[in-house]
Amino acid sequence: MLSLGDTLRHYKRKDVQEAILAVAQDKEVAVRYKNSFGTRPDVLLHENDILEFAKKGALSFHVSEEHWTNPLQLSPMLKKKELDELRQGWDLLLDIDCAELSYSQIAADLVVKALQHHDLDCTVKFSGNHGFHIAVPFNNFPDTVRGVPVKDLFPDGPKKIAGYLQELIRTPLRDKLMQQDPIETIAIKAKKTMKEAVIDGTLDPFQILDIDTVLISSRHLYRMPYSFNEKSGLVSIPVDPTKILDFDKETAKADNVIVDKSFLTSKGDATELLITALDHQADTSPKIEVKEQRQWENVEKVPEQYFPPCIQLINQGLKDGKKRATFILVNFLRTCGWDKDEILTYLNEWNKKNPEPLREQVIVGQVRYHTSRDKKLPPNCNNMAYMKSIGVCKPDNFCRRMKNPANYSILKKRFSQENNKKDSNKAKKDGKRHPPERAEQSKKGTPGKTGKSV
Repeated sequence: MLSLGDTLRHYKRKDVQEAILAVAQDKEVAVRYKNSFGTRPDVLLHENDILEFAKKGALSFHVSEEHWTNPLQLSPMLKKKELDELRQGWDLLLDIDCAELSYSQIAADLVVKALQHHDLDCTVKFSGNHGFHIAVPFNNFPDTVRGVPVKDLFPDGPKKIAGYLQELIRTPLRDKLMQQDPIETIAIKAKKTMKEAVIDGTLDPFQILDIDTVLISSRHLYRMPYSFNEKSGLVSIPVDPTKILDFDKETAKADNVIVDKSFLTSKGDATELLITALDHQADTSPKIEVKEQRQWENVEKVPEQYFPPCIQLINQGLKDGKKRATFILVNFLRTCGWDKDEILTYLNEWNKKNPEPLREQVIVGQVRYHTSRDKKLPPNCNNMAYMKSIGVCKPDNFCRRMKNPANYSILKKRFSQENNKKDSNKAKKDGKRHPPERAEQSKKGTPGKTGKSV
């Protein structure tokens, strides 16, 4: 149990006050006392505010994911439109939690690697008890996507990213957990029954731990860096994203805390991540209708000669939009009857043509992810976020009849085969009318009528 002496000794540190205040700018803050939170909304404006709250018995400080023009104007009575008007932006905050810390470490490490596959850095902190918070600051995101202000994509935007990342790491997370412990031990450590842990005959890693999307809701708060965790008495401290697996709780004891201001300071471009997550979780790409599923699954491999201009242009290599092109190519090739190994080979060869190739892990991860899910068409030709925005929409005459690049290839192959069949049938009919020997005789004349032998 934390004493007043413990909290005062910690929160009076100047470096701790500076680090907490740095994260509080333009955000709602809530102060946690022994049995309840203080008045909401509240803010931190000065370093000394932290010590004054501690003197009144504050145990921990919590902050919003959302950035506000004026946090003190917030109210439970505000409608979504009014909240959108007050909101300036939001940080992506993923809360990974499990009763067994080592399992949380494995999951957090995989999420960091998944973000790195999208060429995106992140910051990480120990939650203070059993988990980790992984964060990408809002200035990494674009202002708008598909004509919608990204600041208004809350909570749906971060929820969809969390769901996408969860599916991306599902298989490697299950494998790594089972490499560490037998399923029975995993269930015991995670405080789950075997019935809860095993779904459809195999371990479901997200029955064992959470990548919390419930936390991603308007005005939800999370524990600030360098704030105590009331249950454990440990401090929520930043962790090097490359050393999560080596994390030791001893470093989170108040007397051992070394302060840095790394949390929420990473830089990068989260555009590709956001667009990919919106496509996969919101199903903005056209799915194959169930009644047509058998037809699409039975498509024989379509040769490259039938590929539309956009796919041919992508295959020449791209300077920008390579992640979106990866999404296009995997779904296009899969719909066109290519198997997983053929798709991977095609993408690896294409990637070599890019001026700045994607990392091999990105290609492998995307192919594995997409081919493990239900088959669906690539984005339609009129989807502004894809062919048009990456500059490969150069339609030919056949394109004008199509809405989707996969339709182009499948139908073009079909028409070509039908025409070839017609030509073949016509040749056979012509051959029956004029057998080769009869045709040759007609050129030389018919014996018996001229009195000359041939």
